[in-house]
Amino acid sequence: MSPSRDDQLSPPERDALAGEYVLGLLDGAELAAVERRLDTDRDFAASVERWRRHFAALDATAPPITPPADLWSRIEAGLAGLIQPSASASVTAPRPATARTSRFADWWNSLFVWRGAAFAGALATVLLAVGLFGALDRAKRQPLMVAVLLTDSNIAAAVVNTFADGRVEMLPLQSIDVPAGKALEIWTLWDRAVGPRSVGLIDRARSTPLRLDNLPLGRDQLFEITLEPASGSPTGRPTGPIIAKGTTSQRL
Repeated sequence: MSPSRDDQLSPPERDALAGEYVLGLLDGAELAAVERRLDTDRDFAASVERWRRHFAALDATAPPITPPADLWSRIEAGLAGLIQPSASASVTAPRPATARTSRFADWWNSLFVWRGAAFAGALATVLLAVGLFGALDRAKRQPLMVAVLLTDSNIAAAVVNTFADGRVEMLPLQSIDVPAGKALEIWTLWDRAVGPRSVGLIDRARSTPLRLDNLPLGRDQLFEITLEPASGSPTGRPTGPIIAKGTTSQRL
């Protein structure tokens, strides 16, 4: 959605634009225009803040990462090998030298100095490895594409995240009333000639992995939630009312 005609945006369009901004889906002139609007439009700024509160809950869904059980034992073994004094070191008679040269030689030959240097180098290597491990893990957990599923009143009800390793998950942002004997069925549509395919069935709004198996997955792909019988749609196609829907966009 382009913010170039801000004065003519309806409240739902303004709210959707705020959601796109919070998700990082804007760039270039659109992003610059939205950021200028934040300083002048109090209603728009309030909408942005509401979206930020909606998506703040997503940060808590990332599972903690436990390092390998033998990581610290490998580190300790490596440090021990680095600082272990050589058994074959020989002691030579000092040569006559000035006091300044002698002090330098004492410092140069100090086992404490070299142990400290070896320990510092090993510690830096460990910290770099741990930092790299964390960065790679965070990158793996960042979604490649997202789809914000909106209700008819443009309220964000759920988010679908897709990841580089093929995982797809849906995270609810709102509670959804599910009557007895009914369930929420999640669908995806990438080609109208093929029609929608069911990728998940849940009894209530909750985080759930979606079963795309070998189905295509790309930009502008529709995801939607419908209300169906508890056992799922009897026809293999959506039959109940649409609770929320949205299309995928590439994460910036």
